[in-house]
Amino acid sequence: MRLKDKSALVIGAGSVGEGWGNGKACAVQYAREGASVVCFDLNGKAAEETAAFIRDEGGQAVAVDGDATSSDALKGAVETCLERFGSIDILLNNVGVVFMGNVVTLSEENWDRIFDINLKSCYLAMKHAIPHMEQQGGGSIVNISSISSLRYLNTSYVGYYTTKGALNHMTRVTAAEFAPKQVRVNAILPGLMDTPMARESAMRNRGIAPDAIGDAWKEKASRIPMGRMGTGWDIAHAAVFLASGESSFITGQCLVVDGGQTLCG
Repeated sequence: MRLKDKSALVIGAGSVGEGWGNGKACAVQYAREGASVVCFDLNGKAAEETAAFIRDEGGQAVAVDGDATSSDALKGAVETCLERFGSIDILLNNVGVVFMGNVVTLSEENWDRIFDINLKSCYLAMKHAIPHMEQQGGGSIVNISSISSLRYLNTSYVGYYTTKGALNHMTRVTAAEFAPKQVRVNAILPGLMDTPMARESAMRNRGIAPDAIGDAWKEKASRIPMGRMGTGWDIAHAAVFLASGESSFITGQCLVVDGGQTLCG
């Protein structure tokens, strides 16, 4: 119960398919640690599935559907958290999209879309949440980035890499500016993940057939020193730590959760 009596807003709490994505796992783990959770997602059904899972386990959760690139939608999500649970102690930003392409081949439309979803959504969520955290005397924000913000991963995803690099620095800058108000801002950098989004991206962007995902995942796991891909729960446990009092003197950090992959050239 490390988050007892806390309220959390999870942006991107649904899942694009069967299994446990990062946002869904974080929302559930926050609830298991005692937090009341607002599950926000573009897909209202997916948000409700996460909220229902939390309630079935005896926790408190409400689903909100909306577009994370909309200022009004995110302001409304923050207000829902305040109205339903009385505070907003934790904000987790987990919205992201991937489009294949380099600076020559990626369309301007997809470039703009990636920036809106991956970066503007975090800016807007923090814009609306932080003033309330200041009034409360503090809070914790966790932004989900990627190890692709640190290095090229041999796949042509220039828009994704760029937005995640920018997210890291927005995390550091915001942490420095709001530390006097006891608002902590940290990022988690997942490595190669076995999540519904990763599988969907592999099929859509790289043309991997559903029955070939298993072999593709084995090849990815072979590049990781720990010999396996990460799961949503690996990210969720890190997210609980950064949201809890155990990390009360930690802010502006980019926590790599990758099984050691970035240690190896």
